[in-house]
Amino acid sequence: MDLTETAKRLFQVAVARADPERAVRDFLEASPLAPVPDGGTTFVVALGKAAVPMMREALRHVSGPSQALAVTNPENMAEIDGATVLSGSHPVPDTASAIAGHAILDHVQRAGQNDRVLALISGGGSALAVAPSAGVKLADKARVNQTLLAAGRDITQMNLIRQQLSDLKGGGVLRAAAPASVLGLILSDVVGDDLRAIASGPTVSALSDRAGAKALLVQKNLWEDVPAAVRAHLSQADAPKPPPVAHNHLIGSNRHSLNAMARHARVDGHWEVHCASAALVGDVSDAAHRVIAAAAAAPVDRPVALLFGGETTVQLRGTGRGGRNQELALRVAKLGAQHLTGRWVFLSAGTDGRDGATDAAGGLVDGGTWAAIGPQAEALLRNNDSYTALTLARALLVTGGTGTNVADVQIFLRLPE
Repeated sequence: MDLTETAKRLFQVAVARADPERAVRDFLEASPLAPVPDGGTTFVVALGKAAVPMMREALRHVSGPSQALAVTNPENMAEIDGATVLSGSHPVPDTASAIAGHAILDHVQRAGQNDRVLALISGGGSALAVAPSAGVKLADKARVNQTLLAAGRDITQMNLIRQQLSDLKGGGVLRAAAPASVLGLILSDVVGDDLRAIASGPTVSALSDRAGAKALLVQKNLWEDVPAAVRAHLSQADAPKPPPVAHNHLIGSNRHSLNAMARHARVDGHWEVHCASAALVGDVSDAAHRVIAAAAAAPVDRPVALLFGGETTVQLRGTGRGGRNQELALRVAKLGAQHLTGRWVFLSAGTDGRDGATDAAGGLVDGGTWAAIGPQAEALLRNNDSYTALTLARALLVTGGTGTNVADVQIFLRLPE
């Protein structure tokens, strides 16, 4: 049995279950869009790494006049009949992100009492479209993003802070669209599926307020690391008003993809599946030890598949290239070489096909990977240079953009000794 190909096939099962077109189609076929009042228009806005396929499918279900705008990452850019498509930057916003953010607000602000806004939200939207609050510059927001990423903050903590620096996030689309009704279809890339954290919640209420964002930065010893303009903005008292009501629906998530992998492994591969409900979060070093501990505790007399999902974090201490999935795979390769025997493989990858600022989705390692890297393996790991390390061992997983994003999945497969 080719464990490498089996792991890749399971990863494709996870991605297929998160297919944005399928998710939108299933929802809108079960709950068709009601007609808008005479003379009304449906304003469709799609934001995130899955914006293009979500938009394409949604437009098939819209009858009557419509205006459509999609914002996605450059790798997933494509033309859509009847829609304007823009790209932003990820994971750190740039000028294109600012143009896209203001375009979204301008788009939905045109909706009136007899109109409807259909918002299609997926992961990555926090950086792809930004509309900095008054007094906060784009460069300030970019620096905040870089600071939070380097400090290893999780996506919920990052979005709690980013919401308070934006006119778009934390219900910004709702406020801009009022008095039009808003229907949100959301593909989750956040562990736990808190709708407020997905793309920083443009169609839901904020996770906190300015005081909460300031308190979190102070608690994590990051307050002095963010720009003065940000500190000034978050220090101002605010009395946030609840956003208008929206009808939001979760149409896909990491949980759906994990369950699909588990079913496939049990039925088609006859694997004994463990850990399908575990959320792999926190620092990559701790996560790697969790994977190895689970592998060591699993039965050794039959084929075993350990499935995880979530989103880990990396504290940057070096200057190398990589991403959280590549570093997790590298750390598991090291620990596995020390503590595991027999035939095994481990895959960790982003369901969007991209890990960090690289062309890789993640890594796919086995018991020989650490040795294959050579004597520089430890130094590369200390320098956060997992991309170079896995390249040396031919252990990078490169898939290209998948057009979806439901966080990361990890697959550990082991055959009987």
